[in-house]
Amino acid sequence: MKRVYNFSAGPAILPEEVLREAAEEMLDYRGCGMSVMEMSHRSKMYQNIFDEAEADFRELLNIPENYKVLFMQGGAHLQFSMVPMNFMKNKVADYIVTGQWAKRAFEEAKQYGQANCIASSADKTFSYIPDCSDLPISENADYVYICENNTIYGTKFKTLPNTKGKDLISDVSSCFLSEPMDVSKYAYVYGGVQKNIGPAGVVIGIIREDMITEDVLPGTPTMCRFKTHADNGSMYNTPPCYGIYICGKVFKWLKNMGGLEEMQKRNIEKANVLYDFLDQSKLFIPNVAKADRSIMNVTFVTGNKETDAKFVAEAAASGFDNLKGHRSVGGMRASIYNAMPKAGVEALVDFMDRFERDNR
Repeated sequence: MKRVYNFSAGPAILPEEVLREAAEEMLDYRGCGMSVMEMSHRSKMYQNIFDEAEADFRELLNIPENYKVLFMQGGAHLQFSMVPMNFMKNKVADYIVTGQWAKRAFEEAKQYGQANCIASSADKTFSYIPDCSDLPISENADYVYICENNTIYGTKFKTLPNTKGKDLISDVSSCFLSEPMDVSKYAYVYGGVQKNIGPAGVVIGIIREDMITEDVLPGTPTMCRFKTHADNGSMYNTPPCYGIYICGKVFKWLKNMGGLEEMQKRNIEKANVLYDFLDQSKLFIPNVAKADRSIMNVTFVTGNKETDAKFVAEAAASGFDNLKGHRSVGGMRASIYNAMPKAGVEALVDFMDRFERDNR
């Protein structure tokens, strides 16, 4: 069996060791005679799987005791609604719009109150992160919202915005567990796991306990209240059991790899291999300002749509899959998440070098 180098932005590459271990346990999990897919979420065995996953996750991120971890469903798009439903007490919130997903969250928030765009990089096709050191924070804003790593455009906040004392809410879907983070700087941080942690279908939220209240907007559905999930240990309804099980295995893998400090080091090394090539290339052009480049999602173009399409097709034929850029921007995107080996990035650069020589 030959596996391709999968550069998909999500659902994305998973550690091969995790996939093999899950395959071995598919029909019979540790002698219980059934798959985790078939296991009751109310069983003691599954509760042990869940508790161990949460404990490892908390250890990896050094999560303070006054934060709850929530395993939920609905993807980031449901979070776009849940955030204002639960936190827009004054019906005012400030949004920093640095890409498609921050924009969607901003538009969704308008349904629940006054959502203000206090900074944006739309003027240059979201190719940079705006200066957020002295923002026009609204006096009665309930929170400030960001999307920390912009998967489509390949940008990343390297410094969190100065919220002037307001609670910070962050979508970290595409940089979750790629590097250490100080959870205490956020009131609520969440991410879909399908980019860097596990299979699609799970959202993990980390919420400061004082943010969990009954005081939500009128009409907020029971399933859209963070208190519902917190009070029921993420099991108010049947959770995405198998997805959480795989996430737990990835947490173990990350710990075995040396934790988030080691992953950050490896991720920077991988990204530098690709960015160093792009910066000297006479054919490929990186899209993002150097200071704001993501180490997870690397976007680039040739300047010619036909050449872009030819590159994507020839790359796929050579075992480099899912390099086509998002449909809204075109070009190319290489997502090099935790599970992408450095050898995969080096092989891609070798292919790009050959393609450049043949097509200049």
